[in-house]
Amino acid sequence: MQFKASPRFWMVSALLVIMVIVVAAYLPNATTDNAGAASLPKAELRTGDWELELRMSNIRRGGWKTDFSRRSVPYAEIFSGGVPRDGIPPIDSPNFTTVTDADGWLEDKEPVIAVEIDGEAKAYPLQILTWHEIVNDSLGGVPISATFCPLCNSGIVFDRRLDGVVYDFGVSGNLRNSDLIMWDRQTESWWQQLTGEAIVGELTGEQLDILPATLVSWEDFRETYPDGAVLSRDTGHSRNYGANPYVGYDNVGQPPFLFFGEDDERLNATERVAAVTIRGESAAFPFSLLEAQGVVHEEVGGQEIAVFFRPGARSVLDGYRIADSREVGSTGIFRRKLDGRSLTFEVKGDEFVDRETGTSWDIFGRGLAGPLAGEQLTPVVHANHFWFAWAAFRPDTRVVRAAQ
Repeated sequence: MQFKASPRFWMVSALLVIMVIVVAAYLPNATTDNAGAASLPKAELRTGDWELELRMSNIRRGGWKTDFSRRSVPYAEIFSGGVPRDGIPPIDSPNFTTVTDADGWLEDKEPVIAVEIDGEAKAYPLQILTWHEIVNDSLGGVPISATFCPLCNSGIVFDRRLDGVVYDFGVSGNLRNSDLIMWDRQTESWWQQLTGEAIVGELTGEQLDILPATLVSWEDFRETYPDGAVLSRDTGHSRNYGANPYVGYDNVGQPPFLFFGEDDERLNATERVAAVTIRGESAAFPFSLLEAQGVVHEEVGGQEIAVFFRPGARSVLDGYRIADSREVGSTGIFRRKLDGRSLTFEVKGDEFVDRETGTSWDIFGRGLAGPLAGEQLTPVVHANHFWFAWAAFRPDTRVVRAAQ
């Protein structure tokens, strides 16, 4: 089938090219005589060098009250994404609607971030998050931030409490390894979205807790949580929800935006991977493997896990209309042990069935029918990233090539 690019595709493509050229013009030149931080070996950067390093960087400091003397990464790694602080507006007072109402504007295969805490479930449609990237919310009495970085395909939910303080997050307008850098309004520290770590400011080195969340199709959430709440399009902002402002971004061979790191050629840059870190060991499960196998069993960090793959969920970064975009699938990762017994899973029809008891399970790890019906597998915190982004932050990650 011949690809027909929309006018928006060419507009966005031209914008990306222009922004890359502009940013490149301001990159420190390591071959000049200027003693910029970028021209020094990383090991030579000293605490006292931060002002020089900051001046030689692409960072805009105007209006920030951030303590720039504290940072855990070189400023040369941080670039403006082309928008000012909160130019992509986070949602601070989210409204929610019912599953029945949302079914009128969400297509069955559209992706949503599903989160459940203490029996309370919410869905955050990516057709909304793509335009806002952060939702400051609460669920089951827990203050949370649901986040999505379109450039890295990273949907992550955080507990936004730290040492008894609840933090509110916004979009800094900056990127590192193409990934969203968030900022908190309490200290104006900067946080890496993909890792949840504060990298600049007063809270440098602090780590947010990442909560179990699953990126699934709308129909899977609707059928599993008919009484759940769904983030409403009533956001207080006028956006073309349902349209994709990043048309064609996840095409194979498409270079990531504002990524200047080394390519890890073990996989294509925009290959989706289900990624986990357990007890210091990181592993990436390519979607190509998961789609072929359906279920993959693996040991990571000494823990036996099962990775479920379910076809259906659409890409939010493919066609102009998300509802018409190609299907890429969704994943769930769980501990294999339940009540001391290790379970082995296989795909049968639309369900996952364990060989030990014959119980059927869904993508959320819930026992549906059989001896273990009503039981819940323990979810493992994971996310579905583009390979280039995960590899940039976890270069020592192990790529799982074959099912055990």
